[in-house]
Amino acid sequence: MSAPIILTVTRDFTAPPERVFDAWLDPVQAGKFLFATPDGEMRTVEIDARVGGRALIVERRPAGDAGHRLEYEVIDRPNRLVFLFAADPAEDGEWTRVSIAIAATAQGSTLTLTHEMDPQWAAYEDQARQGWTMILTSLATLMEKNDD
Repeated sequence: MSAPIILTVTRDFTAPPERVFDAWLDPVQAGKFLFATPDGEMRTVEIDARVGGRALIVERRPAGDAGHRLEYEVIDRPNRLVFLFAADPAEDGEWTRVSIAIAATAQGSTLTLTHEMDPQWAAYEDQARQGWTMILTSLATLMEKNDD
């Protein structure tokens, strides 16, 4: 059995850890950055923010609806969030794990996102890294707007 693919993306924020963490679980804020693309229109953002709770995020894109499912495993505000993740259409068993660690810094906070993927998804590693980088960039923009 091959080892999982582990990709890591890190981003600094001027916002404190609590604000950065809360954005991941608040449907209004999450709908502005989580799986949001420039050409898309957010259609559904349902978040049951508890361990064992699930989330469904659907964005209408030019190529069709893009759905994303999450199931929360760890919610430790404001330091750690862990969830299972699947992009629709996904069959049962195609979940991957995403871990988010947030640390306070003198300037605000640093977020480290780690995505563990089955080796069968190796061809999508660069695409996944680009997607998470875009998401964290959008989150940073959202945090800056909230600083105003």
